[in-house]
Amino acid sequence: MIRVLLVDDQPLIRSGFRALLDLEDDIDVVAEAAEGGEGLELAKEHLPDIALIDIRMPVVDGIEATRRIAADPALARVHVVILTNHGLDEYVFDALHAGAAGFLVKDIVPEDFLHAVRVAARGDALLAPSITRKLINRYVTQPLPTGTGTGLEELTGREREAVALVAQGLSNDEIAGRMVISPLTAKTHINRAMTKLRARDRAQLVVFAYESGLVTPRNS
Repeated sequence: MIRVLLVDDQPLIRSGFRALLDLEDDIDVVAEAAEGGEGLELAKEHLPDIALIDIRMPVVDGIEATRRIAADPALARVHVVILTNHGLDEYVFDALHAGAAGFLVKDIVPEDFLHAVRVAARGDALLAPSITRKLINRYVTQPLPTGTGTGLEELTGREREAVALVAQGLSNDEIAGRMVISPLTAKTHINRAMTKLRARDRAQLVVFAYESGLVTPRNS
């Protein structure tokens, strides 16, 4: 059973998502909150698999709520999915950097919404490669801080290659094809890289790849 926490300051939005989720046998909405501080407390109380959090809210917004959840070891199993009204909200990358597993636009079709919740619960994707590509196309054209590469030296050559391809928005099957390996082997490389880098999910691998200099931002 996938346990979901809904955090949005608009009651109509929360009730709409809840009505949709409640129809699914494998999903259980365990709690609702109207702002990030309340959402954090409910996350500690209920330990959901997924926290669907609006990016813009009064009191404590979605980015700060994400940051606090990601910083709490007791909430390591919670995958934060940011909700936004716009496909490429200016704060989306900040939310991913804070620890979000990915994001959804609020006008997403029900089937895609439910699929995204299930995928995010597995922790093995940034919701969809197409979304990753949109993020990259928007943000890698902007100067990002380049880190010292700490942690990069821990990866094998194949793990670095796999992480770089994740950062390009490729799915496991596409990575396998590019590296001429099986999808299972590709997933193994990615999972080992996540463990070594202490990344919560693939979203964090994307952030790491650009900030470490493993992948260079395009100048276009």
